[in-house]
Amino acid sequence: MIKILKQAKESLIFALNSVIVNKLRTFLSLLGITIGIFSIITVFTVIDSLENNIRSSIASLGENVVYVQKWPWSMGGEYPWWKYLRRPVPKQEEEELLRKKLSLSEAISFMAGTNKTIKYESKSFENTSVLGVASDYEKIRSFEIKRGRFISPTEYHTGKNVAVIGYKLSIDLFGTKSPIDKTIKISGRKVKVIGVFEKEGESAIGEDSLDETIIVPVNYIKSIVNLRNIDPLIMVKAKEGIATDDLIDEIRGALRSIRRLKPKEEDNFALNQISLLSEGLNNIFGTINIAGWIIGGFSLLVGGFGIANIMFVSVRERTNLIGIQKALGAKNYFILLQFLYESVLLSIIGGSIGLLLIFILTTIVSATGSFNISLTVSNIVLGLTISSVIGIISGFSPAFKASRLNPVEAISANV
Repeated sequence: MIKILKQAKESLIFALNSVIVNKLRTFLSLLGITIGIFSIITVFTVIDSLENNIRSSIASLGENVVYVQKWPWSMGGEYPWWKYLRRPVPKQEEEELLRKKLSLSEAISFMAGTNKTIKYESKSFENTSVLGVASDYEKIRSFEIKRGRFISPTEYHTGKNVAVIGYKLSIDLFGTKSPIDKTIKISGRKVKVIGVFEKEGESAIGEDSLDETIIVPVNYIKSIVNLRNIDPLIMVKAKEGIATDDLIDEIRGALRSIRRLKPKEEDNFALNQISLLSEGLNNIFGTINIAGWIIGGFSLLVGGFGIANIMFVSVRERTNLIGIQKALGAKNYFILLQFLYESVLLSIIGGSIGLLLIFILTTIVSATGSFNISLTVSNIVLGLTISSVIGIISGFSPAFKASRLNPVEAISANV
């Protein structure tokens, strides 16, 4: 056993010497596998980062929250929009009735959103997101207040003209000055700023981030728009320990009763939940991962053929040396290991360079852009594993050929 280990070590030394001596060939071998690993791991890194950002944004909406809406969420398949178009939108009265009827809910809030022009002195921003919310909103949607406070129950009830604005919107309108108690205009109507949200960063699903959003009492937003025209919704959060499916069943029964639907009539409302988006994401990213393997696979194939070709050339150049080693008593596995080591070593070095380039690229993108992208440990391990496998597959045939050479013919071969 000690003898075998010693010979394996000597094989590794021979492989290292070959890699160091043949610098040009080594560089050409590394180039192919570097490009291959760079391509496939870059694809997976971008996909993983995008998926993590989207899932984080979705998670902030609440896994145990049910959204009562006119339109169902759909991630593919048939979507009979003409049937959903005839449905009524959720009403504030229904929110109040659900609050009385539901026993499995922790919080219920009505919400309606629109886009309006916002002005402060000479500054103006069009298509700014304005959300009108009812009480309990802060129990359902997680957020932090940087300055001031949030809307009070009295302000909800009376429809007071107050607003809490997003971090970025605060910077755009007021710069470094405090916006608290300042007056802005929403569609020409005066609103007093009472709070500023903590910075959340750009959301991967677009609508979730509060950085460029204005929150006002829903009873105030009714003075700006007709709620029937903007598809409002009712958010219902389950009590701790209550399954979302149980809450959905209770909401369905209560809402059918409120809308006086007959037993055989279909629901004229949608009960959406985050799990619908999560399941759709699983299918979408599963397909994207397969595409990533296919795209990166072609690059790896080219790199693998490059290493195999270089290794066959290496075997041919060292045929006389192989013959001498065998004549001195070297076993077949000793020769085999020499070339396998060399092949795997080339592949791992090339893969490591590819991973280093990805790390540099992701660091630059994250530092200069708003999208957070990072090279994960799992993708580093995947890259090195793929490199090792490619090295073994590409080098096995040349190594096996070298190990089977006849020592007499190898020594006398005219290379």
